[in-house]
Formats: sequence, C-alpha cells, structure tokens
Amino acid sequence: MAESIRVLVVDDHAVVREGLHTFLELQEGIEVVGDAVDGREAVETAVRLRPDVIVMDLVMPRLDGVAAMRELRESLPEARVIVLTSFLDDDKLLPALRAGAAGYLLKNAQPRELARAVRAAHAGETLLDPIVAARLVETLAAAGEEEPLDRLTSREREVLILIGRGFPNKLIARELGLSEKTVKTHVSHVLAKLGVTDRTQAAVLAVRAGLVPRS
Repeated sequence: MAESIRVLVVDDHAVVREGLHTFLELQEGIEVVGDAVDGREAVETAVRLRPDVIVMDLVMPRLDGVAAMRELRESLPEARVIVLTSFLDDDKLLPALRAGAAGYLLKNAQPRELARAVRAAHAGETLLDPIVAARLVETLAAAGEEEPLDRLTSREREVLILIGRGFPNKLIARELGLSEKTVKTHVSHVLAKLGVTDRTQAAVLAVRAGLVPRS
C-alpha cells in the first residue's frame, strides 16, 4: 500500500486553516501532518515534520509566502509548495512562481482542484488555476520577452507540450512511445535550454507560447 502524501497547511486565518485541514484529511491517500499560522512558523514546522507538500497562503504576518518558499528551497528542497491565495496581482504571482511554487490556486477554486494539485505536486507535476495561467500569458506577453523555443528539437517540443498539459514522465513516455528514462533526459534538456529551473516554469512558457491551450 502506498504511503500517504504528508501535507502541511499554512494560513493565518484559523477558519481557512481548519477548513483545509478537515477537507484534506478526508481525501484518500492524503495525511495532514501539521498546520502553521505564518511563513516563519511554516519554515520551522516544515523542517521539523518534513512534509511532502505544503499548501500555503501568500499574505501572512512575520514572513510572507514568497519569502518562506525561498527559505524552504534552501532548508527543505524536496518539499513541494502549492500557493492557495486570494491574490492574482503580478507582484505576487510572478515572484511566487519564480520562488518555485509547484502550483498556484485561487481560494475560490473547487475543493477537488486542491486535492488534484496536492497529488500533482507530489508526483512532480504542476497545476495552475486556468485564470492564473491566462493572467501569466497576458503579463509575459506584455513584457515583450521572447523565449528560446527554437533551441528545442521537435521531440523536446513534444515533451514540453505534454509538460504544459500536466503529464507526469510516465504518461509522457506512454504518449510518445519512449522509455521513462529517455523522457527524464528530454525533460532535463528542455529545462536547460529554456533557462528554467523546474517544470512549473516550463509549463508557464508552454502556455505563454500557445503550445498548450488556455483551459
């Protein structure tokens, strides 16, 4: 039997925190191992409990979500952070993704989307709220920056498209008729050629470039 996904819930509002805790505990294969009320406590608790996935708000006292994610990348790099927030501002969205968020959901998302995001993050994948993805496209397009997609081979472009669609390596391998080891190599090359550090950023570029439809 597979081990449960260990989740830490971080939000400065008790009602939200307790609601998330209760909902996630009811999901099969998910175990909430702790809660934290701000970014500073989140870092300290995560280092102590070593959760697989952290569901975290952005706007919190003492240490905000983005700053907490930056510290977590140093102290607990294997943990995956899903942002769950009410804010879609560029000054919060882009820094959160650059800090390594493995997902970005708005608090009006359907509960099942949060559970799906937790499982996706644990599998090494990402899940962005469709509204968030659309906002990213608009913001990055307005910046007028060009991404080096022409560096990718045709096979690497296919892999990027499937990354953008949220496929894990196993499904990419099945879709393209490749071994999982070969897919891992392609993914590494895609990240390196695009100058990004994780699959979240690669998925964002795929949406931005129109390789993946806005759903």
